Parts: sequence; C-alpha cells; structure tokens
Amino acid sequence: MNVIAVANQKGGVGKTTTAINVGTALAATGSRVLLLDLDPQGNASTGLGIARADRHHSTYDILLGETPIEVAAMPTCVPKLDIVPATVDLSGAEIELVEYEERTHRLSRALARSDHRWDVVLIDCPPSLGLLTLNAMVAANSLLVPLQCEFFALEGLSQLLSTVERIRERFNPGLSILGVALTMHDRRNRLTDQVSNDVRAVLGRVVFDTVIPRNVRLSEAPSYGLPALIYDYRCPGSEAYIALARELIARLPKTDQPARAA
Repeated sequence: MNVIAVANQKGGVGKTTTAINVGTALAATGSRVLLLDLDPQGNASTGLGIARADRHHSTYDILLGETPIEVAAMPTCVPKLDIVPATVDLSGAEIELVEYEERTHRLSRALARSDHRWDVVLIDCPPSLGLLTLNAMVAANSLLVPLQCEFFALEGLSQLLSTVERIRERFNPGLSILGVALTMHDRRNRLTDQVSNDVRAVLGRVVFDTVIPRNVRLSEAPSYGLPALIYDYRCPGSEAYIALARELIARLPKTDQPARAA
C-alpha cells in the first residue's frame, strides 16, 4: 500500500478538505482508498457523511484497542473509498499512548497486520506534532503537506520539515515528502502570490504545480456530508483537486501487486 500522511501542524490550512477530495479523486480512477481520520475533531468523518452515532469503531480503537483496521473501516458515499472514523475518545489518546511500549509505532503495526485490500491509505492528521501525527509519519511512506498561502504558514513549514528529518533519522528512514500543495489561494491578494513564489523558490519541484483556490463550494460541501467533487464537480475547487490528484498519481511509487478484492 502507498501510505500518505496529510500533515501540517498549523490548523486551518485545508488538510481535511485535501484528504477528502484527493481520496475521492483517487477512488474515481479505480484505486481502492482508505482514509484514516486521526484528528480528534473528526471532520473528515463528518465531511464524508459518517454520523457520530454510526462510528462504532474508530482510529482510537486501532491505536489502543487492537481492533483490526478491516473491522473499523466503513464504506462511504464514494465508491471504493472507505474510512476509519474518529471519535472524541481520540482526544485522550496522546496521554494514553505514553504508557505503551513502541508508542510511536502503533499505527504502523496496525497497517502491517491489515490484509492490504487498499491501494492507497490517506491519514488525515491533527493540527499538531504530537504522538498522533508522529504515529502517522512513522507509518507513512510519504507526506502530503497542504500549505495555506499566507505569511504565518511559512513559519510552521520549517518546523515541519525539521520534524520530518528527525523522524527519518530515528524511526522511518523511508519517509519522503510527496509534495507541498498550496491551498486557499486568493488571486485578489498579492500576498498569496508572494508566499507561493517564496515557497517555490525554497522547495522547488517539491511544490505541486496545481494551486487550490479559495472557493465557497469547497467550504459548503462538508455540511452536506459530501466531498466537493461530488457536491459540485464543476466548481474551481473541485477542478483544482482533480488536477492535484493527477500530479499526485504521477509521483506515487508503483506497487508490485494490485490490491486484493474486498
């Protein structure tokens, strides 16, 4: 499986929107996709229409309860896109994980025990660099970083990159940065263009060509429990995420074998 952590320690940069819509676009190409909601807020679960009352198993159970991923995974409104939802229990997982041996490898071990029925696993990380995000980065092959086109986002990027280097050195030498996706771009604001140019000057081709614009339809879609690609696939935000998914697919390493049928 290609395991991709969607991470940035700064909140409000479009991590969940990116995870949902990239996952939807990948599923539309025929890939079997699993979205792991690792954010205690559970926004990815809500955004895919999973009611809180229906979340009988969650990522909390995977991390601390030894529940197999196959048991916790649920189908969504998107064909070939499954989700392991998040519940409020996950908010206490940071403290509980401290007591466990190999606490940084709980998620990677759960994925290793899975039956590999999915081609791509997307992990929607919380807006912090705590144990939940650390588990995601240890389990992942690569990192997808949504970066808001605002000045303060640049300050957090350097911290994230240094964290990635430390994780490579100590836990996961194979972790790579799949790409940085510029989000919430506002053409009316010259600062967003400046931030975009600065990021490209520093990171070069690591930054995806596609830029995700500010778009009302992207904001509306979660309230209907739908990805924007289903809510309004013709809106500029949806078109941008389709283009981003094409770029992402081109960068993914090829798996040796296709996923098993469910």
